[in-house]
Amino acid sequence: MLLNEYVLKSLKEVGRHTDDQTKGLHLWVKANQKKYWILRYTFQGRRCNMSLGSYPEIGLKLARERAVEARNLLNKGLNPIKEKNASKAQSQKAKPPLFREYALAYIEKKRPEWRNPKHADQWVSTVERFAFPYIGSLRMDEIQTEHILALLNPIWLNKSVTASRLRGRIESIFSASKTLGHRVDENPARWTHHLKNLLPTTRRSDKHHAALPFSELPNFMARLREMDSLSALALEFVILTASRTGEVTGAKRTEVTNDVWTVPASRMKGGRSHRVPLGRRSLEILEVSGSLDPNSEYFFSTNGKQLSNMAMLMMLRRLSLGITVHGFRSTFRDWVSAETTHSSEVAEKALAHAIADKSEAAYFRGDLLEKRKDLMRHWESFCKGDDFQNVHLIRKVA
Repeated sequence: MLLNEYVLKSLKEVGRHTDDQTKGLHLWVKANQKKYWILRYTFQGRRCNMSLGSYPEIGLKLARERAVEARNLLNKGLNPIKEKNASKAQSQKAKPPLFREYALAYIEKKRPEWRNPKHADQWVSTVERFAFPYIGSLRMDEIQTEHILALLNPIWLNKSVTASRLRGRIESIFSASKTLGHRVDENPARWTHHLKNLLPTTRRSDKHHAALPFSELPNFMARLREMDSLSALALEFVILTASRTGEVTGAKRTEVTNDVWTVPASRMKGGRSHRVPLGRRSLEILEVSGSLDPNSEYFFSTNGKQLSNMAMLMMLRRLSLGITVHGFRSTFRDWVSAETTHSSEVAEKALAHAIADKSEAAYFRGDLLEKRKDLMRHWESFCKGDDFQNVHLIRKVA
């Protein structure tokens, strides 16, 4: 039968109707009068029926073109149905996820690796605030360098630290995404030989944490002891132990045995547990602070919740001294060097610093706890304003 548009529209006889112009092309009329194009062919001795679509959605011209394409595959020794299914599977293959979806999933996957539980929250906060408005709704394979520049440029100079951290986090997200095959193009947030050539160099601050001169420390400590607050007690303990804020705010009762406080690796910057010898005043502070919230697992807490990491810093700001909590570690280190004969290795161990010189570090593999007990006892006496002399502490003469 020579098919044309008039015949196709009027054809109602149920069954297959051959198109004489195209080999193997048929219009199949069903009992419900719906019409379908099929191509009948033989492949490797087996009769096959290949669907080419329904009529009138697929007109006569397009049906003939599809039939010719299938015949061309047959002439190449390929099975048109198999090739069609493979092409369909490829087109239906899952598209790369949106940046918003993948970034949040990546952060959650990495969360267990980070010692500080707030680290993941900081990642979420920065990408939600600065990245999502620009690239959150784009697929991972759609994002290019110009998108990254668009989100970084507004904050690159006036919020340089935040911008630098954001760029590094985005680079890590794209690196993992590329490993999973989400994109073929290079990492658009890469710094070396890439964004470094396109963004201006920012001047990083060379300032250290503002610290109190050690000569002023005894008077400051006396002032702290006069304050009636949990923050004052915690700060005094921070200073006496030369510790970091997070190490102290998370201090638990189970971590103290006799006169030694063991800070677990999960709260240490270096990722290693750290033993801290406690003097008399430090133990008194733990007893007093612990009695303020007796049912808490933390020493410094209110209603079972540990003291905020910002509490001590805010107290210092109210005192308008222009110093930081972390700066007291510098105060301690300056005092050791200027006023005592304790070795730098002992001082560095007290601060939980790694000894930079590898040859020296080989000789100091332990934590020098006994020597640090002497050092911290002398430090506590100095903080209290006591006058004393012994073979371990000799004021240096200029």
